[in-house]
Amino acid sequence: MVLPVTFRSAASVCLCAGVLAGAACRAPETVENNASGDLPEMTVAPTEDFDLTGDGSTPAWARAQWVPLHRRGDAGLEYETRVKLLYSATGLYVLMHGADARITATMTEDFLDLWHEDVFEVFLWTDEAYPVYFEYEISPLGYELPILIPNFEGEFLGWRPWHYGGERLTRRATAALGGPRESGATITGWRAEVFIPWALLEPLQGVPPRPGSMWRANFYRVDYDGETPTAWNWAPVDSTFHEFQRFGILRFGG
Repeated sequence: MVLPVTFRSAASVCLCAGVLAGAACRAPETVENNASGDLPEMTVAPTEDFDLTGDGSTPAWARAQWVPLHRRGDAGLEYETRVKLLYSATGLYVLMHGADARITATMTEDFLDLWHEDVFEVFLWTDEAYPVYFEYEISPLGYELPILIPNFEGEFLGWRPWHYGGERLTRRATAALGGPRESGATITGWRAEVFIPWALLEPLQGVPPRPGSMWRANFYRVDYDGETPTAWNWAPVDSTFHEFQRFGILRFGG
C-alpha cells in the first residue's frame, strides 16, 4: 500500500496468476544486527498448532505480548491498534486488533483491492539477500489478499499464489467487537486472526524459521472512518508500505 492519496500507483500491484521463479539480484541494504536500535524488534514465541476463533480467545495467545502499531502522521483517528505473533512447526499465527467505530468494508471476494477499505496488512521479508517478500491483507469481513512481491529498486508487482489449496491455504477468521460483523455496522473494534503456512511461502529463503532465526517484517492498518483515511505502522516507513529496508525485525524464540 502507498500512502497518501492513491494508496497504490497503477503499476504497484498487478494481480497476475503465476509464481516467481527467483530473484537474481541482492537487496541493496541488509541488517546484520540492530545495534543502533533504529528498527523495532519483536520476539516470536513457539506454540503448538491451534484453531482460530477470530477474537484471539484461544489460550495459546497468552504466550504472546501485544505490540502497538503507531499512527502515521499527526492527523487522523486515535484508534488503538496492536498485533501479536506466534509460530509453530507448520506456520505463523498473527492476531491483529483495532479500535473502531464503523466497519467500512463492502468487498465480498478474495484477491480484490482490499486496501481501499478497512484493512489489516502483514508483510514478511524472510531473507535480506533477496528483494522479495510476502504481503497479506485481510478485511473485517474476512476476505483476504495474499500476494508475493518482487521489489527491484522500487519497481514492484504482486503475484497471486498458484495451486492455492491444501497445506498451502491460509486459515483466517475475523470478529467484530461491540456490534455485528457486517458492512456499515457500528462497533467498538475488530480483530483478525490469521495462520500463514510455511508451505505457502515456498520457495522464499529462510523458510521455515528455526529458533534464533531473524526475519524482517512490518504490520499496517488503514481505517476509513474519517474524512481522509488513517494509517498505522509498526516499523515507520515514509511514502510507501513497500519500503522493505525499513521493516522491523522478528526474532524467533525457542
